[in-house]
Amino acid sequence: MKREILGIKFDDLTREEAARRGRELLEEDRFHYVVTPNPEFVLAAEKDAEFCQVLNGADLVLPDGIGVVYCAKILGTPLKGRVPGIEFAEDMLSCLNEMGGRLYLLGAKPGVAEAAGRRILERWPEIVLCGTQDGYFRDEEAALLKVAAARPDLLFVCLGAPKQEKWMARWGRHTGARLAVGLGGALDVFSGNVERAPEAWCRLGLEWAYRLRKEPQRAGRMAKLPLVLVKATAARLKKK
Repeated sequence: MKREILGIKFDDLTREEAARRGRELLEEDRFHYVVTPNPEFVLAAEKDAEFCQVLNGADLVLPDGIGVVYCAKILGTPLKGRVPGIEFAEDMLSCLNEMGGRLYLLGAKPGVAEAAGRRILERWPEIVLCGTQDGYFRDEEAALLKVAAARPDLLFVCLGAPKQEKWMARWGRHTGARLAVGLGGALDVFSGNVERAPEAWCRLGLEWAYRLRKEPQRAGRMAKLPLVLVKATAARLKKK
């Protein structure tokens, strides 16, 4: 079931349900892509019609940020919970490991994808890491050809929003991958360069606060959380 939150149609799934659906997509012999919008995405999509269309055209639209969950409650269309992109990625890696499938990592700064790949293989040794490249490319077609030549089953696209979502929608079907997932800074986490919040913080929906504590320079981005809540409140009052 879909729940529309400020113009974005989210899949109302638990993490376990999202993993099962992701596995189904990964096993199908055609291309699919997954997006993981947070409040920043929602606000950006208001001003970017193409981005909004790309998000709503995805095979799975998973609520990554706690702000999205709060908005859903305010609007009277509650979601089952958030499904962090990094956790969905881990679930897909577990599926791929069982399949002995092929993984390609695209994005982040030079060297990060390679480091992430090494750590991923330590945890999921049956995966075939068929290629990596950083996100600092200018020629999108050249990047596509490199991915396609590697013949991945699963493709992580970590170029930041909205570039990664638009790249998947435009080029994904030509990569030969069965499933592409837009994951922002996930490669920094997989590489060990960035530490996730402790489980207790995540369970309470305070991962954003932990990241702000560790990276005060993110304050400007975090300010978008209350803004999206204000918009949700205004939308609810307008309905009344």
